[in-house]
Amino acid sequence: MLLEIRKLEKKIRQQEEQRLLFADVNAQIIAPSIVALLGLSGQGKSTLLRIIGILDAADEGTVWFKERSQQQWTPQEWRKQVCYVAQHAVMLHGSVEDNLRAVSQLHRQPFEEALAHKLLQDVGLGSMDWGKRASDLSGGEKQRVALVRSLLLRPELLLLDEITASLDLHSKQAVEQTLLAWHRNEGTAMIWVTHDLEQARHTSDRVWFMAEHTLMENSETSIFFNQQVTEAARQFIPRDDE
Repeated sequence: MLLEIRKLEKKIRQQEEQRLLFADVNAQIIAPSIVALLGLSGQGKSTLLRIIGILDAADEGTVWFKERSQQQWTPQEWRKQVCYVAQHAVMLHGSVEDNLRAVSQLHRQPFEEALAHKLLQDVGLGSMDWGKRASDLSGGEKQRVALVRSLLLRPELLLLDEITASLDLHSKQAVEQTLLAWHRNEGTAMIWVTHDLEQARHTSDRVWFMAEHTLMENSETSIFFNQQVTEAARQFIPRDDE
């Protein structure tokens, strides 16, 4: 068992009151696979990713990774193997190279310079000046540098939060192909939040669909897109895709 989510519940404060975001969320990743996490905005998909990545805390429930609960790991060791890549990339102070080297320095492991060059090439940044200030990069460049920075850790699970939303079509396709190749070659599992249904259809093995404050459907991608179980999922998929 790679990942197990048990009865997660999260509430958020809204206008001085607590509102239920989601409850009784249960799911497993047994073998490395790519999971598309789908649902309308406001269902808590990003929050779920952040809880899995120990960047937010659940009100109830537990998350297990390789048969050990989050409480049995140090945050540093957990985040080395379970990497969260945010929709809006955060660059550290300094240059592009400083950002790429940061994870190696943090986790005291050798910096794989050749791999960094290859990955930047793969995502369309092969000609980037490593000495450029990271703060001067465009949003799309920051997003791809952040992704490469995470891949350099060689994590076992990637948490991807709308990471192609700000990219042009060519860059988006380059990132998709890079991640699919990485999954094939490295065996890295991924949970990928996306609003792009075509992206979910051709990149994922399974779909987790969130609606009505919980995880409503969990099925193979082909089954989800062809035979939704719940009315919420049927309403979510456009008629042309039914």
